[in-house]
Amino acid sequence: MSATAENPTGPATATAATATTSGAVATAVEERVIARVITDDPLYRKIPVALRFAPGEPLAVRIVFPAGLSPEGTDNEWVFPRALLEAGLQAPSGTGDVRIWPCGRVQVVVEFHSPDGVAVIQFDSAALRRFLRRAYTPATRSA
Repeated sequence: MSATAENPTGPATATAATATTSGAVATAVEERVIARVITDDPLYRKIPVALRFAPGEPLAVRIVFPAGLSPEGTDNEWVFPRALLEAGLQAPSGTGDVRIWPCGRVQVVVEFHSPDGVAVIQFDSAALRRFLRRAYTPATRSA
C-alpha cells in the first residue's frame, strides 16, 4: 500500500466497533495530538493532528491535518501502513510519499511528499507509541 492524500469521507469515532474472529471487539481509535511543523524558521508552528485507526483497515493508519493548512480549505488525510509508523519509531523508514525517522530520544519526524511539495512534521514519540498501543489492543468485551 502506498501513501495517498485524500479527503476524509466522514469523522471517525472511538465508539465504532467490529467483531473479530476471536470474539473480541476491535474498536476504532482516534488520538488527538499536537505536532510541530518544521521549517527553516527558528520558531515552529504547533498544529492539532488526528491519528486514526479503523478495524476495517487493520494494516493502515491515518494522519489527518486540519482544514486550515490546505489551500482547498479541507482536511488533509494521509493513509499509510501501520507497520511503517511502527518501524519509523525505531529507525528511518519509508521510501515513498511518507518517510518516518526518530529524532533524538523523544521526537519522531514524519515527512510527507506530494506533487505540491514536502511537509515535515515533528511528533512526540510517546504520543505515537500510545496511539499504536491502542491500535493493536482489541477491546476485551465480547461481541
